[in-house]
Amino acid sequence: MNAAFSLNGKRALVTGANTGIGQAIAVGLAQAGAEVLCAGRRSCDETVAQIEAGGGVASSVLVDFADPMAGQTLFDGPDIDILINNAGIIRRDDALEFSEADWDAVMDVNLKALFFTTQAFGKAVFAREAQGAVVNISSLLAFQGGIRVPSYTASKHGVAGLTKLLANEWAARGINVNAVAPGYIDTNNTEALRNDPERNKAILERIPAGRWGQPEDIAGAAVYLCTPAAKYVHGTVLAVDGGWLAR
Repeated sequence: MNAAFSLNGKRALVTGANTGIGQAIAVGLAQAGAEVLCAGRRSCDETVAQIEAGGGVASSVLVDFADPMAGQTLFDGPDIDILINNAGIIRRDDALEFSEADWDAVMDVNLKALFFTTQAFGKAVFAREAQGAVVNISSLLAFQGGIRVPSYTASKHGVAGLTKLLANEWAARGINVNAVAPGYIDTNNTEALRNDPERNKAILERIPAGRWGQPEDIAGAAVYLCTPAAKYVHGTVLAVDGGWLAR
């Protein structure tokens, strides 16, 4: 493997690694040589099994990021060099009907937990005078408004903003902070859209690639941003959307 794209000797933490995009990223990191700690509110045993079946090294931990401070203790064990902030939730309703409970639940997981988990990671990396990489999973809705997902849209705009802020503060100190903004990906979060014939048709007609993305489409971009090949990439929000934003 080209050393510029190798993660041999690195240890990565992936949040929300039990399924979908998080699972694909965890597997991709392992294929690049990293040891992977898979964190999720549900068991990540399937992800660990996939990694081990491919000859990689992985472990798992149960963490519910509905508690925004739950990630604080994840960095008390072996050193972690890479943090993938993928854990996220979505709530759908018209803006006029959207509840405070749904607003708070989404913001707590998607934005507050992301920040304080990343803060703990940064403190741990700087304490040992090491280098590291953070990849935040934002969304196409960091660039657009969407419909019926007010807290999700606000949170993903916030993720993009925090990515840039942290890059400004940490780039010179040895931590690369970037984000990937997935387009319409075939995951649990988009099941309602795919099951709606009219919305599904409208979305597909807008995507130049002509298909929904797969979690593996996001994994390659995320893994790249963790490798030495991306050492001069800071504060980028990389859209992986099948060309959606180009339309």
